[in-house]
Amino acid sequence: MTNESMQYAKLGKTDIEVSKICIGAMSFGQPGTMHDWTLDYPESEKVIRHALNLGINFFDTANVYSKGTSEEFLGRALKENNIARDQVVIASKVYFNEGRLSKDAINREIDGTLRRLGTDYLDLYIIHRFDYQTPIEETMSALNDLVVAGKVRAIGASAMYGYQFYNMQQVAKDHGWAQFQTMENHYNLLYREDERELIPICQQMDVSLMPYSPLAAGHLSRRTWQTDTLRSKTDRVAMGKYDRTEAEDIKIVKRVGELADRYDVTMSQIALAWQWAKGVTAPIIGSTKAKHLDDAVAALSVKLTNDDVKYLEEMYIPHPIVGAVAENPAAGTVLVDEKK
Repeated sequence: MTNESMQYAKLGKTDIEVSKICIGAMSFGQPGTMHDWTLDYPESEKVIRHALNLGINFFDTANVYSKGTSEEFLGRALKENNIARDQVVIASKVYFNEGRLSKDAINREIDGTLRRLGTDYLDLYIIHRFDYQTPIEETMSALNDLVVAGKVRAIGASAMYGYQFYNMQQVAKDHGWAQFQTMENHYNLLYREDERELIPICQQMDVSLMPYSPLAAGHLSRRTWQTDTLRSKTDRVAMGKYDRTEAEDIKIVKRVGELADRYDVTMSQIALAWQWAKGVTAPIIGSTKAKHLDDAVAALSVKLTNDDVKYLEEMYIPHPIVGAVAENPAAGTVLVDEKK
């Protein structure tokens, strides 16, 4: 399953080849179980089918998205479109569940995920956050056991602090266990805090970046901060991530618009082109409309100069950490993030 306009890359040090666009399946799932704006099955299937036709083979979901219906919808759509299992790369995540990243929880949750997806294995199993309660050795050993058992081909991590990621990788290395091959972190033109430590660590270790929220909940795709959509009105997660720095960040949005005009492309394409210019392997696109995917694929042909990148970045100011879990989650950290 390939497409001439699609580009592909390997994940980390594996032989797993993925499209340079990943579909975030948080947009799929029974509406009202997690968000009001998610797509029911017929609409989810349309977007998934269109992605497949574009040559996109990389899909990212999680055990908690829409109470498991995201995984169910994705697995069902792939089956109904007669997609051979080895033609797609499926990632799912574990953490926001009973027991977090304990051995018992990981073993329980992987079986539920595989059942809902209707598959015998995952290509990529990602820990959704860092678990302060479970010893690192227990988590990494359990993940390694899944790789040895053939339930998982590779493992990845998601938003956390740089020292946490480094410590987990080192424990795995010391024991000869499977190491993380990917990092799914919060990263876009409006949020670049991970450039300080986490991203350099990933680059040093040849870990592929697959950031979520590359369009900053849509803010990098339009010239006005607010819209009249259902998601814009109800997505409190996105509001908590971006609205407090609107006055500063709208200046960056304006520059995205200026470059879009200069290159005669959309703002989304500029924002995504910046991701690839920064060495990202596959940004995660959370799409509720098929046309959004066409726009994302077209962005692969947009090449920014070093001066363009500098122009987009120079208005950035430091932001509060959003994504990584503080030891006390009640301290205001956003725990579950959208993929757009």
